[in-house]
Amino acid sequence: MDDSLPDYSLPDCDVTVLSPPGGTAISPRTAADRAVTDPHGPNLHDLVSPDETVAVVVTDVTRATPDDVLLDVLLAELAEADVRRGNVSVVLGLGLHRPMTDEEIEDALGEHADLAENHDAEAVMEVGTVEAPDGVAVSIELNPTVADADRVLATGMVEPHQYAGFSGGAKTVAIGAGGESLIRYTHGPDMLSRDGVRLGRVEDNPFRELLNDAGDVIGIDFCLNVTHGPQGILGASAGYHRDVVADLAEVANEALSVPVEGGYDAVITGVPEAKAANLYQATRAATYVVLGDRNPLRSGGRVVVPADMPEGAGEGKGEQRFYDRLDGANDPDSLYEEMRTGYEPGAQRAFVVARVLRDHDVYVTGSEHPEIVEDCLMHARDSVEDAVEPGSDVLVVPDALDTLLVRPE
Repeated sequence: MDDSLPDYSLPDCDVTVLSPPGGTAISPRTAADRAVTDPHGPNLHDLVSPDETVAVVVTDVTRATPDDVLLDVLLAELAEADVRRGNVSVVLGLGLHRPMTDEEIEDALGEHADLAENHDAEAVMEVGTVEAPDGVAVSIELNPTVADADRVLATGMVEPHQYAGFSGGAKTVAIGAGGESLIRYTHGPDMLSRDGVRLGRVEDNPFRELLNDAGDVIGIDFCLNVTHGPQGILGASAGYHRDVVADLAEVANEALSVPVEGGYDAVITGVPEAKAANLYQATRAATYVVLGDRNPLRSGGRVVVPADMPEGAGEGKGEQRFYDRLDGANDPDSLYEEMRTGYEPGAQRAFVVARVLRDHDVYVTGSEHPEIVEDCLMHARDSVEDAVEPGSDVLVVPDALDTLLVRPE
């Protein structure tokens, strides 16, 4: 049993608990201070001029980034360059997620909450185009506050991501403060079916490469990102967005990769509180486990996701599109085939969930909205015990979103 999961007892099952090696935790402030002192490229205080306006794009409530600390470090660097606080704006990189509440903004940014505004993906302006792998010119739309700023900075969490390999870097700005055009293309079936678009992979990943190119077009001047493991923050990196992601992805891969054999009847997947808030986010546990480098389940095996889901399917536009697609489907196979021809931005999570459901049942336990789970082609159960057949060979992954299951060497 693991403290990150609800209490459960499976005495009739053979249970294996799998956790990543992790690393040595460091204070976020210490890590961030070190990173900005020795960045990839010029120091921030040498990049900006006192009369310039600065937009800082930060992560939203779905990521456990210490944005209050990172923003404090960035503002201190800007003050050293004599940039007035009144010249700095903070944009919450929501993408298509719901707006953050005043209380959430206060919790996330502390004394700097007064600088923040929620991004609106419908109120954007085009700032250029980026060439996609198939030669298509994809429009880059951006939050006006960010587009109008003389300098663009970003925080970020470099953690495993289903498509980008790892999040962070240019993604915070290009997706978080962008419009539907880039989201539609990067999250469409053509991109998601390309070789290299995979959890935990940064190099030769077309999704990540397109985001990096978009970051260059936008002109992201400076990033301050962190990465984490089970023990906490493992490191920080600052400067040029491509180097920041490459740097921290290496740290994260070493800390989070675990070799695993296949053949389990069930896998119990823990998710952090922020991801357990709604079904859209919680299903990441199932897709990360099944669609990663190593699927540990036998044919017909099941995924169990404990998640209380106080927000139901999710309250943002993307989350609602996800729910509508699954709720309107008769079965996973027909939904998958239908969505291969295209879908709205945000609905991509329904597409990858359908991929999982074609081969494996997904059980969500302890949900406050079991009817929503059932609407979405999944199974709702009161407890983990109710979701696991007696006598099963069970794998427990206490933090499925921060564990990279890989093939044994």
